[in-house]
Amino acid sequence: MKVISYLMAFCIFSLSVVAQDAGTLRKKHFNLESGLAIKGYDPVAYFAQNKAVQGKKELAVSYQGILYYFSSEANKEAFKAAPFKYEPEYGGWCAYAMGQNGEKVTVDPETFKILNGRLYLFYNRYFTNTLKDWNKNEATLKKNADINWPKLFK
Repeated sequence: MKVISYLMAFCIFSLSVVAQDAGTLRKKHFNLESGLAIKGYDPVAYFAQNKAVQGKKELAVSYQGILYYFSSEANKEAFKAAPFKYEPEYGGWCAYAMGQNGEKVTVDPETFKILNGRLYLFYNRYFTNTLKDWNKNEATLKKNADINWPKLFK
């Protein structure tokens, strides 16, 4: 009986260590400002309203080490029910840069695209809007980005 108790305790401990490691890796590789994702924009609003909407600090949720703000209680609850559905691809880094050369490039949260139910964010400054370049070669860039992103987690 003691052996079973020890095994259960070891399994629970192991799972908590793995969860902590995943959160640490996410914090290391996601595009965050002071621990905050998408510069405080509401990830659900991109889908629900098809626009970038600034979230509110009082409607915050932390998911696996990443902090998100929401513009409404309904959006907050939608995220809590299915966070993977709403998190931006490639940790919130520029999808074009991730596909072009596997680089982490900051984004303009108001430059985005929903593709196959996923949120993609893009760099848009100094007369350079990478969403336009992404649209010209989307299939190849997405394929490359899907390969490049996991390589960062080594």
